[in-house]
Parts: sequence; C-alpha cells; structure tokens
Amino acid sequence: MKKINTKLIKLIKYYTLINHNLIFDKNAINRYDKTLNETNSDKISNLDTLKKSILNLKNCNLKKKAKNLVFSDGNPSSKVMIVGEGPGANEDIEGLPFVGRAGQLLDKMLQAINLDRTKVYITNVVNYRPPENRKPSEEEILRYLPFLVKHIEIIKPKILVLLGSTALNSILGSEKVISKARGIWVTKQIGSWKTNVIASFHPAYLMRQPDQKKHSWVDLKMIKKKLEDLNIKIDN
Repeated sequence: MKKINTKLIKLIKYYTLINHNLIFDKNAINRYDKTLNETNSDKISNLDTLKKSILNLKNCNLKKKAKNLVFSDGNPSSKVMIVGEGPGANEDIEGLPFVGRAGQLLDKMLQAINLDRTKVYITNVVNYRPPENRKPSEEEILRYLPFLVKHIEIIKPKILVLLGSTALNSILGSEKVISKARGIWVTKQIGSWKTNVIASFHPAYLMRQPDQKKHSWVDLKMIKKKLEDLNIKIDN
C-alpha cells in the first residue's frame, strides 16, 4: 500500500483541478467582531465559504451519521492554530471542537502558557464525528484533507500545533510516530502557506496515559518559547 503522504499529494492536486466548491465568494458572516479590518473581513468570508463547501459535501458517511458539522472554535485572527483528530459525542451535539473532557484538559493546557480560546484557533482533521468515536479511516482523512489545507491557508498561522497521531500523519506523513515526532519543530509548506509545526499528544490520550503529561508540558513550554521568539503578541 502506498504511503498516505503520497496519496495526499495526489489528492490535493486533484482537488485543485476539479473541486469548484472551494472557490471563494465575497459573502461575509457576522458572528465575529464587526470592527475587523478589511483583511480579516476577507478571512471571515473565506472561512464561511469553506464551511459551506463542507456542508455541501456529497456522499459522506460521516456526515450522514453525524448530528452537526464541527468546523472550528477560537479566534480566526490568531497566529496559533490547533488541529485535533475529529469530533466526539459532545462536540457532535454542540457543533464545536474540544468541548468534552478532552477539551477541558486542553483548556487547562492552554492556560498553563497564558493561552485560551480567545487567543488560538481550533479545528480538526475531519469535521464530522466518526461513529462510536473511532479513529477516522484513511479514506476519510484523504477526503477531508483538502478542506484542512484550505483552512490552514486561510488562517495563516505562524504556529501550527498537531494534537495526536491522526493530525500528525495527515500533515507530516504516515511514517511519523507521535511518540518520536512530538516536541520537534518542523518548517512545513502546507498548500500556499509555510509555517512552524509542532506535534504533541492528544488530550484524550493524556487522559488514558496521565504519565505522558510531563512530555506535553515540555511541548507547551516549547510553544511558549516559540511565541516569544517570533514576537507573537497573545493579548486580546
């Protein structure tokens, strides 16, 4: 079987050629601060169009069995973007990522380095809940990857945090193992955007393996230092 990253490259090229649902329009949404400047207004409009393109996705088993689209949470103007695996039961009900027990742990992790949901932007590899909270299949990851790439291109994060093996493998390739890849900065070109990428354990995994929290704390301190090195202001 070909490695997933080879398939991802081919699929991205394919979607670039034929997926007209990802062509953006200029319709704005009003759920964010109306004092945003023109650049950020364009960003919000592009996010709204991306969301609609996912809502209009056809023949998706995840979509058929889920209650809600789980698109994102947080501040779209943030320079820190967090990518998890996929929605769970609580996220499916509320339509927001990381709102269950794992989300509560994520909030505590962010608070430890003076971040919160008003200072970061959060999404997942897949936007609909896999049944029984199972891991997304390779086919599902491949199908949603063009949307994730476009999501990253729109947000333009200076720091991209990948939580768990699914997010890690989707962006950096299937040969990566989370236990060895975490805590290492990688400069990565993702679509048209180049950013600083770091992987860490998913909060759900930390709940099952609390002894691994010490490693996540190291990763969090690395993120804090990178914020300082890049002179990224995290105040609202």
